[in-house]
Amino acid sequence: MKAPAHDLSLVIDVAQRKRDLALQALAQLQQEQRQALLQFNQLQGYSAETGLRWSERSAQGFDGVQLHTHRVFMGRLDHAQAFQQEVLQQIAQRLQQCQQHVMQAERELASLRKFQQRRHQAWLLQQQRQEQKSNDEMAAVQHRLHADLHPWRSNP
Repeated sequence: MKAPAHDLSLVIDVAQRKRDLALQALAQLQQEQRQALLQFNQLQGYSAETGLRWSERSAQGFDGVQLHTHRVFMGRLDHAQAFQQEVLQQIAQRLQQCQQHVMQAERELASLRKFQQRRHQAWLLQQQRQEQKSNDEMAAVQHRLHADLHPWRSNP
């Protein structure tokens, strides 16, 4: 009798590919998150640096146009930071969903492997029982032949 492991190999291969794709998507999303966080940190650093420079320059005095230009620029910088914060939040949500998808794929793969292992163990047990039955039958035939050849011996 053929081992039952081969009939599940295709299903397990598909589950492994599904899990691998989910892991790739997770890695890509994590990279996207790192890039977005780097950009957010750069915006914050630039904003802090600009604020510090403005404070230093304001001691020398400024006119209305410079003040207006600075406020418009800082408003755009604040808007860019807020936008980047939203991007980070969206990525965090997608990352959570992707992690759940990976865990689901891992559970599915583990379940299939466990099922395959249990099926293989049952097959091995069946093989052992068939072998034991064959051995018992062969021993019984041998015993009968021996008893037929030597009728004067008593059976134990």
